[in-house]
Amino acid sequence: MQAIRQGDVILQPVAQVEGEKIPHLTLAEGEVTGHKHRITEGDAKLFLKNDTLYLSVYSTTALLTHEEHKAIAVPQGHWMVKIQREYEPEGWRYVAD
Repeated sequence: MQAIRQGDVILQPVAQVEGEKIPHLTLAEGEVTGHKHRITEGDAKLFLKNDTLYLSVYSTTALLTHEEHKAIAVPQGHWMVKIQREYEPEGWRYVAD
């Protein structure tokens, strides 16, 4: 499987998921607009370990949605959730929608 990107959120495939289960399916919230990258359809769960989110998709696909981006079908499997960073003269910062 290849990495999947929706705006500033990148999903990278991993072999397995560990961590504490989180009671929601929001992968990232926008700092400026309040928009959210979240799973809205399908059977999936989010986990947190060492400040990193992991997504497990149990159904054939799960739908990743955001108010400003095209919805993406995330295939069944395990994914690490990463937020894109960019470099500025002041240093690295996370990209925010």
